[in-house]
Amino acid sequence: MSAKGILYLFPVTLGDNMPEDVLPEKNIKLIQTLSHFICENAREARAFLKRCGYPDISKAQLSELNKHADLKSITSFLDPVMQGHDMGLMSDAGCPGIADPGADIMKLAHQKGIRVVPLVGPSSIVLSIMASGFNGQNFAFNGYLPIDKNEKLKRLRDLERLATDYRQAQYFIETPYRNSQLFEDLLKTLRPATQLLVATHLTLPDERIIVKSVAEWKKSALPDFQKKPTVFGIQ
Repeated sequence: MSAKGILYLFPVTLGDNMPEDVLPEKNIKLIQTLSHFICENAREARAFLKRCGYPDISKAQLSELNKHADLKSITSFLDPVMQGHDMGLMSDAGCPGIADPGADIMKLAHQKGIRVVPLVGPSSIVLSIMASGFNGQNFAFNGYLPIDKNEKLKRLRDLERLATDYRQAQYFIETPYRNSQLFEDLLKTLRPATQLLVATHLTLPDERIIVKSVAEWKKSALPDFQKKPTVFGIQ
């Protein structure tokens, strides 16, 4: 066994579809061989491991990385890797470190000289950028917008200005049950000619990726995105 193990970054399915639908066989076989994992939610992680055909879920040692984890406990999560064991890091959905707290672990791993290996898999953000038709050379992901109404509207105007002045496509997300409210704010705030992307339930059977101008959206029916993970983009 080497002095230090490897920290593998495992993308997770974006919904209840089977891993083999969106993940390389290499990922599935590799995850079955590991015993140590860091995850956002242990229950979600066990469900994903089970779908990957993990041989014995009871033997999977899971450390939860969430808002309740303090710096001291996060540091200890990497103890198995420092002792020579390979470890897997998983988000609840999509790719670790992108719109999830996994970046803190990667930062510590680099500081400790641990090899970090990202694996191929689905990212709703990357897939949205690919399918948008927006500028693929200059774009920004802004995470969640402010909850406060006035701050959110100001932020939207700022993002539209960046998209216009620098031709920098802007992407963002919202808590799924607030999708309709955000969409309403977008139509009220953005200019008629601004292009608006709505990408919902990516990689799932009811996936929808639609791009229209704000003026066109105002004449259309509300997208079917309520309570469904959605990426929004403007240019």
